Amino acid sequence: MDIIFIRHGESHDNLEKRFSRDFTTLTEEGIEQIKNTRTLLEKYHFSKVYVSPLKRTLQTLSYLGLQGEEDDRIREMNFGVFAGLTFQEYQKDYPQETKLWMEDSFNYTIPEGENITDTYKRVESFMVDLLDRNENVLVVTHEGIIRLACCWVIGSSEHFFRFRIENASLTVISADKDYRYIKKLNHK
Repeated sequence: MDIIFIRHGESHDNLEKRFSRDFTTLTEEGIEQIKNTRTLLEKYHFSKVYVSPLKRTLQTLSYLGLQGEEDDRIREMNFGVFAGLTFQEYQKDYPQETKLWMEDSFNYTIPEGENITDTYKRVESFMVDLLDRNENVLVVTHEGIIRLACCWVIGSSEHFFRFRIENASLTVISADKDYRYIKKLNHK
């Protein structure tokens, strides 16, 4: 089976290099990116669509001309008090938290947020459920979630920082009970 991931188009928070907030929306460029992805998506076959419940992914789904089932397990990592801030801003406003997070972002939980390990566990749960269904699906979600899905292929979240996922790109993971691999990464 193929799990086809689409990262949402460019958002206003992406443009401003901020840790994204739940309500951030797509830019005009992001909308155009998704319109291009819609054409590319015509070559793929899937029986079900899942979407993160955040504004930018719901907009992306709409511009793809599709409807899908919302699933909280594929919402972006919760950046807690860092949400909406740039690196310089959260470093200034939360120096101790920044230091702890930079030292161990896998296990340090950002205040009011979550850590990479906990986010990986919910993504893993989603991926295992997909294996049980054994059908080609489309998943409209976020960079962090797609990176963690790629980590799931390898079997460990420790590879999180080895992936970068571009806005409006397709990443395809092929999987069955005994074998999984990354078929495409950042396809545009």
